[in-house]
Order: sequence, then C-alpha cells, then structure tokens
Amino acid sequence: INKISFTYLKKIVSNLNNIKVHVIGDTIVDTYTETKMIGGQTKTPTISVLFQNENNYVGGAGIVAMHLKAAGAKVIFSTVIGKDSSGDFAIRNFKKFKIDLKYKTENSRPTTNKNVIISQGYRMLKLDRLDNKPISHETLKSFSKDIVKSKAHGYVFSDFRHGIFNARSIPKLIKCIPNNLIKVADSQVASRWGNILEFQDFDLITPNEKEARFSLGDQDSVIRPLAKDLYDKANCKNLLLKLGEKGIIVYRESSDSSQLRSFFALDSFAENVIDPVGAGDAMLAYSTLSFINSKNILVAAIIGLIAASLECEYDGNVPIKPDNIKKRLKSIEKNIYN
Repeated sequence: INKISFTYLKKIVSNLNNIKVHVIGDTIVDTYTETKMIGGQTKTPTISVLFQNENNYVGGAGIVAMHLKAAGAKVIFSTVIGKDSSGDFAIRNFKKFKIDLKYKTENSRPTTNKNVIISQGYRMLKLDRLDNKPISHETLKSFSKDIVKSKAHGYVFSDFRHGIFNARSIPKLIKCIPNNLIKVADSQVASRWGNILEFQDFDLITPNEKEARFSLGDQDSVIRPLAKDLYDKANCKNLLLKLGEKGIIVYRESSDSSQLRSFFALDSFAENVIDPVGAGDAMLAYSTLSFINSKNILVAAIIGLIAASLECEYDGNVPIKPDNIKKRLKSIEKNIYN
C-alpha cells in the first residue's frame, strides 16, 4: 500500500539541505567524568574514585539543532545559555556548525550542565548544575520575535523543562508560528514534570512511553490503546511514540481507513548499543526533516528510527550524518534481499 522503496528513502536523506528549521529549546551540556574506584567503605560509607578523564557534549535542544545542521538543513536555534564555561563550550560548537544562534542570558541562570560520574562503565552519580525557574518575560518576548522573523519551513519545540517551556510560555510561543507551517514537539523530561499534551494541534509529536503515561495519568494500558488515547487527546496529525529498544509505534491521520492503516510499529535498527542517551534527539531531528521533505510519516519514522539507532552506537551525543543513514539503509536492504 505504501510503496516505499530503499531508493526513495535514500533520495529523501540526500535532499534535506534546502530545508530551514527553527528550533526552540533548552541547551544542555552533558559531561562524562571517567573515574577509577580506589577505595570503599572504611570509617564512613564514602566511595573514593580517581579522576581519569572528562568529555563534554552538547545535549538537549542543542544537539537537535546540530543533528539538523549535520543533515544539511539551515538551522535557527533560540535558547538560553549562561555566562560560564559550559556556555562558552556550547557557543563554540554552535559556531563551528554554523548554526544561526539566537541565545539569551539571564542573571544567575547557569548553562544547564549534567555531569555523569562513571567508574569502570557504571554510572555512579549524576551531578546537575541548573536553574529550572521559568524564563523572564523579556526572554519570552525575544523568543517570540525570533519565531515571527525566522520564516522557516518547520518549527521544533524541544522541551526538557529547564525554564523555556511552561504553562505561560507554550501558548504564546505556539501563537507566533505562522499558519500552515510544520509544527513538531518533543518532551524529554527526566527529573522534571512535563506534559506533551500542552503542545496541541501539532503536525508531529515524539514523546516516549514514560512521558505518554505521565501526560495521560495511565500506568496500566498496553501500548496500542495508550498511543491511540494520546493521539486523540493531543489532537495531533501524527504521533511517533518511542519505546526504547522495542522501537516505535506511530499513529497517523487517515482520510480513507480502508486504504491506509492508522497505526504501525517499527523495530529498532540498532546493532550495537553503547549509550542510548540522545537517541530521541536524533530521531526528532531526522523525522522532522524527512516529514517536511516527503510529507509521509512512514518515511519520517523509518529515517528517524535509523538515526536514533545509530546514535545508540556512540558514547555521548554525536551528530548523525546523512551518509551514516544511507549506509545503514544499504545494510538493511542487503540483509533483506540476500
């Protein structure tokens, strides 16, 4: 029924460079601190570790912008960055990627930094440096002006609930998006409360199962009715529900239910999972671009899922390139037909 070929998928991936996307969201700098255990409990229950190495990665909405740019898109990024070393690191990376950065600073608000302490492959502790209070009226007003001026093909709200998105700001930011342009939202909330249902009437939303259950207050339903309930209540055109290693389930609008299934599921394409952190960001970026290009949610889901699977195979957040996706498509095609 869908008649989607590998040749067509590779063609879509090769033609993402003329798309302009405006990302609005929280910049996060992820720090991976590598240590070695040198002592256990003696006089006090204190673990002692020896510092070995530290690596920093741009995360949050920042890596979404970088994935989009790596794919060839023209990217505008509105965010909040603090006046600190983490902020300097993020800005250097955005400039390196030639992202059109529209960042704001606020007194006393640091750049959100999440430092994971790792010993012999085990994540022992996460140390966060952040300020979750809502952004100021002036910052919100500045973001609104950015959206009105950007004239993008699509707008991505990447919500980690570290100040930019809240009950006051979301309606005002949505209102600034011109009619008939693609609106995409993702709510990736780890230690905070967020609700994907606050992003109503979007063309595509991409929450994970935990976020879906929280927004619906539903701990018990099996996946398919859970996804359908979220799809209906969000009043979205397309829902891409992430299920971790199980893949995704997608609900889509259908004008003719006899010819087009309203839902479908896809398994993960990951071959060697090293670090699943950031997979959702890669999926958000590539599913957005593929949907803008093809107007086909199945195409967007396949390409987005491949991008997410590839991200799982790297340690830390690494921007995924189109050539990596085409290589994986070629590998999948070979496995199917050989």
